[in-house]
Amino acid sequence: MWCSRVALRRLQQIAVAPLNISGNATGGAMQRKMSSLPKVYVTRQIPPDGLKRLQESGQVQYELWDSDDVPVPRKELLQKVKGVDALLCVLTEKIDAELLDAAGPNLKVVSTMSVGFDHLSLEELKKRGIRVGYTPEVLTDAVAELTVALLLATSRRLIEATHEAKTGGWGTWRTLWLCGHELANSTVGIFGLGRIGIAIAERLAPFKVKKFIYTDVEPRPELASMINAEYVSMDELAKQSDFLAACCALTPETKDICNKDLFSKMKKTSIFINTSRGGVVHQDDLYDALATGQIAGAGLDVTVPEPLPTDHPLFTLKNCVILPHIASASYSTRNEMSSLAANNLLLGLRGQPMIKELKL
Repeated sequence: MWCSRVALRRLQQIAVAPLNISGNATGGAMQRKMSSLPKVYVTRQIPPDGLKRLQESGQVQYELWDSDDVPVPRKELLQKVKGVDALLCVLTEKIDAELLDAAGPNLKVVSTMSVGFDHLSLEELKKRGIRVGYTPEVLTDAVAELTVALLLATSRRLIEATHEAKTGGWGTWRTLWLCGHELANSTVGIFGLGRIGIAIAERLAPFKVKKFIYTDVEPRPELASMINAEYVSMDELAKQSDFLAACCALTPETKDICNKDLFSKMKKTSIFINTSRGGVVHQDDLYDALATGQIAGAGLDVTVPEPLPTDHPLFTLKNCVILPHIASASYSTRNEMSSLAANNLLLGLRGQPMIKELKL
């Protein structure tokens, strides 16, 4: 049922064979052949493996927004997509009815370099018969690693400790100074048990976690058996968890689901971690829970909006660790994501099954 990262990498290597467009063509003939190829717009300077796939395929001509620091302005994006056959985007671009209308009837494929797809208007894409590729699984390890790192940084107060060491707060030894909460003998709750939730639990188990519990739209016994996790209600997840990790997708049902009702049921010693989507958390309620000591701490890799304004109240709290959405930010993972996005696009243009396609 599961595709390992190594197997997925191998599948990418063999899935898209280059097309021979050169033959004996030279000069003007070659230029004419190139100009007749499907047009692709790439909305960001994606990692090199993906661009290499597009270049070496001989299947497309592409133009890209040549920056990784600044997203393509909306006005320019609407101009650039006119008449394209395929679009390779990232999660900062909203692919909605306005953009699809601007692109026109030639657009057949949208490939997003992301596992999340809340930036895509799926109903509009379905209505127009546009195929959608995305990049799950390749980032499972990186996200799980970062989640564990964020959990430890939050629970053991590493950011506070670093600040104290740098600013002269490191004085004489004190019995309870900068004490945090251990994983040993704890209960870890997972909200949304999928590949990433499993990978997080597998990495936490050696820390002598006593018990794993989870909640989801329904019990998932096959996955739960991999980590010996018990299915519980959302209320019980809140009440029992010493550490609660949100790993769910953002849907209309999960929007703001981590709110004051949830936080009010959590232990005062509990730690809340979110590396899924910022929209699953009601941030005002989280601020209140942290500021009043309702929960001990929170670690966030995702927020609403992104970037979070530097004057946001959450930044004033010592017990809140906020990262700039870097869960998948490893060189190998980002390159694999870009390569998978490119392969999905190329296969979609050929009318072949994508390696990872959203079923609309």
